[in-house]
Amino acid sequence: MTSGKSDILTSRRHYPVLFFMLMLVISGCSEPGMYVSPDGSDDHPGTKSKPFRTIQKAQEAIRDRLADGASGALTVWLADGSYFLSEPLTYGIHDSGGENTSITYKALKGANPVISGGAQISAWKASQNGLWIAEVEPGLFREDFRELFIDGVRATRARHPDTGYLRVAEVGSDRRTNFQFNTGDFPAPQNQQDVELVLIHDWSISRIPLAEIDYSGNRITAADTIGAKSIPFFNLDNWETHPRYFLENDQAFLDTPGEWYFDNSRNLLYLMLPPDADPGNMEITIPATGPHLVVIEGTEQQPVRNIHFEGISFRYCAWAIPEKGYAGIQACHFDPRPAAGGWSVVPAAIYLQWAADCSFSRCTFSQLGGSALWFSAGCTGCTVENSHFEDISGNGIMIGDGRDRQVDGQVWWKSAPEQTASGNAAVGNTITGVGRQFYGAVGIWCGFTSGTVIRGNHLYDLPYTGISIGWEWSPIPTPCRDNHLTGNHIHHVMQVLSDGGGIYLLGLQPGSTITGNLIHDVPLNAGRAESNGMFLDEGTTDVTVSGNIVYNIAKSPLRFHRATTNLVKDNIFSCGDDTPPVRYNTTREEDITLENNLILQDSDPDNRMVLEEAIAQWHLKNKR
Repeated sequence: MTSGKSDILTSRRHYPVLFFMLMLVISGCSEPGMYVSPDGSDDHPGTKSKPFRTIQKAQEAIRDRLADGASGALTVWLADGSYFLSEPLTYGIHDSGGENTSITYKALKGANPVISGGAQISAWKASQNGLWIAEVEPGLFREDFRELFIDGVRATRARHPDTGYLRVAEVGSDRRTNFQFNTGDFPAPQNQQDVELVLIHDWSISRIPLAEIDYSGNRITAADTIGAKSIPFFNLDNWETHPRYFLENDQAFLDTPGEWYFDNSRNLLYLMLPPDADPGNMEITIPATGPHLVVIEGTEQQPVRNIHFEGISFRYCAWAIPEKGYAGIQACHFDPRPAAGGWSVVPAAIYLQWAADCSFSRCTFSQLGGSALWFSAGCTGCTVENSHFEDISGNGIMIGDGRDRQVDGQVWWKSAPEQTASGNAAVGNTITGVGRQFYGAVGIWCGFTSGTVIRGNHLYDLPYTGISIGWEWSPIPTPCRDNHLTGNHIHHVMQVLSDGGGIYLLGLQPGSTITGNLIHDVPLNAGRAESNGMFLDEGTTDVTVSGNIVYNIAKSPLRFHRATTNLVKDNIFSCGDDTPPVRYNTTREEDITLENNLILQDSDPDNRMVLEEAIAQWHLKNKR
């Protein structure tokens, strides 16, 4: 034995790696890699027969192998079951793969591993009228936890009315902090300090605590400004007449099975169930970890590379709204109260920054208190594909950055455009039920980004817009360019809010395309502003819209607002007899080039046959 080999074998740092390799040979494992199981032990070597118990332990072992110069495909196999986190899984430069090295966390065949930030509540005591009470031990939950799930299904935080909305009777004189309600609109809250006012603006919402309910004057006053302080037109009377609202989170509103209320002052959780139900036979979960479950973060000089997740579910993640409330602006961007200036954004459970060639495949993202997945600053070549997103409080997929981040005191894209997220993709995903708390959420939101591919996704049952790209409300140059939306199926969007559409664009985006998408079932706008199949909003420029099929839209299939030069060709637009297929708001019609578009009238049965054949061909081509 040479002295060099002796040095290696006698180094304590290398014992775990060598032992793992030896056990792998002895076990005759057919699937090389490390193994993790909820029934394992972190004292085990991480083999198939003796797996680790935690993902963190496998992460440490991978780090050791990388430090020893390992290369090739390194796999961590996850067995069936839940892996509960008390803090996020964090991957930095020491966890990074490289050009010839990949690290994959992958479900065993037939397994459904769940990375969970949830905590289960079990010590229930029966009260009366179907009401159950549990004392939640301090430290188990995050401050102001806002969600509860029964057997994986979101329960309703006690609200009034149970469905639908109340209507503002009259806006207060300052137009921002208070309004009058109608006598008898709601029962008197028992703990007014816990009550949250949820008010609907056209394309966003506010969730604000109350300062006072004056019953003598029928007046509600919020604890802070309702609507974004930074934007003057967020006055209460700037939206629909008598805006919609409801009240949430008080025991007085707890009157329907499936509703719950948490008394924060006494750590008591109240849950109403049907008379014959027993919570002891249910899995009742609250989110206890957040705002992230997984963070992959490198640096501009050294991005984290080649980390992959396959066949894994990410569930239960908490996010507490700001102390002074959530005042939404658009697409889950909001006022950062009580701080002043700039915009903040609802964080994502899975967050990547300065990551390259990372991926999520066949994963599930659900029951999340913020947004789901975000490829943020400096992400390149990252992909999410064939994954399922459902029951998300905020946005589904986020790519790129907005205006909130600064470099050297300036908006980042002006001083550091090289930090733009580029070459990322969302392909073949199903996205439904986003915006469960923050109705202004978007299925797929892209800010300043370039070379982004959004292809073959299915988006439906959304309160606001399906896909949104761009974050500058003018045609000034930004890094946003060469983005492609292709073959997506988008329907039953704009179910709560207004002034959006199946696809929404902003700003100058040279080389970008909206091609071959199927968009349908956009209802009549509930608020003041119109909703559309595609809405190309302020500054949209140098975009080609081609080969799309848009039908069953209550208003125009395509709308431009303060847009400039764009090309619209070879589309099929079906609309009502009195509805223009293309609407121009403060947009010069001569700036929009229309070529070879087929316009069908909904009332013509022959047109309906043409449309149905086109739809059938679209599904055949896209296999959906």
